[in-house]
Amino acid sequence: MSTAREEEQEEWFDPEPPYRWPIPPPEGWTADDLDRIPGLPSHTELLDGSLVFVSPQTRFHSRTLRLLEHALLEQAPGHLDVLSRMTVKLDTRNRPEPDVIVFPETANTGPDQTWYEPEDILLAVEVAAADTQDRDREVKPRKYAGAGVPHFWRVERDERDGGKGIPVVYVYELDPATKAYALTSIFHDRLKLTVPFDIDIDLTAINRRPGS
Repeated sequence: MSTAREEEQEEWFDPEPPYRWPIPPPEGWTADDLDRIPGLPSHTELLDGSLVFVSPQTRFHSRTLRLLEHALLEQAPGHLDVLSRMTVKLDTRNRPEPDVIVFPETANTGPDQTWYEPEDILLAVEVAAADTQDRDREVKPRKYAGAGVPHFWRVERDERDGGKGIPVVYVYELDPATKAYALTSIFHDRLKLTVPFDIDIDLTAINRRPGS
């Protein structure tokens, strides 16, 4: 027969109860629910009312994101800001998380801000991975275009680089009449643009430390 002390010790070592995935309401989740559902994994997105979870990042994805965020922040005019991995509330059922966004400094509302308005986004960038390719090539561009985001980049690994992990950037601009993106350029090795501002990024620098 166990003593009171042994029973108390058993309580100390009881494992935590298993996490229960949230059960969506019949109409699906809303964009505001992302800030209220407890225990969601980091970088959870909402697409068409459904939660979308991300896989662990690859080195290519992480370094591409770092390269683009640092370069854009360095070259953007003073009235613009650049952030990575922040959600955009496109509508009540869609709150994706672009890998990088460019937006006016005035869209910042405070340190506890968790999302941005689509009308404030000047450029959205998605770095495609094996498990996100369909979303990054089709679903997200369609939704960003429908919300009026004027510039979109899709970034993928250049399969011709001999295993170096160099990104290739597909650049799109919004046709306001059709609310659809048109591919304007594809950049290998070096990205040079004059819109949405003057941009010059050495894509082969992906594996260099910033500033070196």
